[in-house]
Amino acid sequence: MNRQGPQRQVLAALNAALAAQSAQYAAYFCAAGEEPLFTANAERFPAASLIKVPIALAWAHLERQGLVDPDELCELDGQPQVQGAGFSWLLRMRRLPYRDALLLMLSLSDNLCANLLIEKMGMDRLNEIFAGALGLRQTRLERKLMDLDARAAGRDNWIGAEDAARLFELVTELPAEQRGWLEPMLLANQDTSLLLRDLARDSLEFFHKTGSLPGVAHDWGYTRGRRIFLLTAGWQDEAAVNAAFGEFGRLIA
Repeated sequence: MNRQGPQRQVLAALNAALAAQSAQYAAYFCAAGEEPLFTANAERFPAASLIKVPIALAWAHLERQGLVDPDELCELDGQPQVQGAGFSWLLRMRRLPYRDALLLMLSLSDNLCANLLIEKMGMDRLNEIFAGALGLRQTRLERKLMDLDARAAGRDNWIGAEDAARLFELVTELPAEQRGWLEPMLLANQDTSLLLRDLARDSLEFFHKTGSLPGVAHDWGYTRGRRIFLLTAGWQDEAAVNAAFGEFGRLIA
């Protein structure tokens, strides 16, 4: 209990900072050998690019069954050339293995590659895997990435706070071979603007995925000894929310 005193103080400060922004949030921190610390005022959030972690885990599930082939080539011109995060739409090479599409999706949050993976696996089948094999109760795909018309019509992608905590277990339970390709992709994530913003660059190995939309920011990840995530939505002041991420992220070190 005493070891968690400073951590609880950080969590209390986070509560106050996000409440001041009228934000919806869910925050989780767990150091090895200690009880998890969790606080939230909401359960379900627009997933933004954090949905790409369940997509990768669903791919791993299908790969174990022999239903998808990581070496099969996908056509980058096979989906509308959405932009946003990532740069696969700029590549001169227009075919690449699905394993490389997974890499670009997780490391650079590439939206075109995410949509190619969704198309390959099928949105309905992905949702069945999320709810069934992965046991994610509130994670759901309702649109492809950067489909602004679908979002304007009220269709979005979703993740729950309990699901975000379960993602840690799902990664841990992967066969060693699949962890061997997934973890380097999470480690290669280039976004250091949220939980990592106040930590010295390259000072630790943090396997993580971020996601953002207007008024939405998430960061989920782990080191070898610590697990952490912060999901936020409904705020107006991005600078204030980013500062809260940075303060909370200091627990990782």
